[in-house]
Amino acid sequence: MILGLTGAVATPSLAQVIEIGSDGAATLHAGPSVFTLEGAQPIGVTPGPPTNPGRAEVVQMIADAARRHEVSVDLITEVARRESGFRQSAVSNRDAVGVMQLTAGAAREVGVDRYDISQNILGGTAYLRRMLNRYGGDVSLALAAYNAGPGAVDRYRGIPPFRETTAYVAAIMARLSQNALSDTALTVTGR
Repeated sequence: MILGLTGAVATPSLAQVIEIGSDGAATLHAGPSVFTLEGAQPIGVTPGPPTNPGRAEVVQMIADAARRHEVSVDLITEVARRESGFRQSAVSNRDAVGVMQLTAGAAREVGVDRYDISQNILGGTAYLRRMLNRYGGDVSLALAAYNAGPGAVDRYRGIPPFRETTAYVAAIMARLSQNALSDTALTVTGR
């Protein structure tokens, strides 16, 4: 109720807010939110227990997200494998959550609920697309930025010399190479 006005009735109102990040990225917030020092947080949304749908559903969500954001399905699959083993229930010691291990900041930047598996995969894919765009399509740099943050990649002008990040990039790139070789072998042999 609005105080001081006779006959006024409190009714919910809808608003869409566009938040412009420090890197110029626009994030659309649709729905009730409160702005804190950590950015926009949904109001009245309590994350429930994470769900782990079957592998076929996760594979389909990855394919849908890859198509939507024009990113290789193999790349998103390998990121999800490395980040969480495809488990939405995965939580890192840095509070990254879900299949794509989204932090609160990354989820906010791409405008998704990181606790919802479909949005987690879409958000991780959108964030990786941003990193690919930022680094001119260089997959290694985009992966390094996904893992260590774009600030670290910019600061070191390449893959940061962090053990976790170099292992992360190397492991995913090796799996992508194996996938490419397997695809080539299938094509050459006619299978």
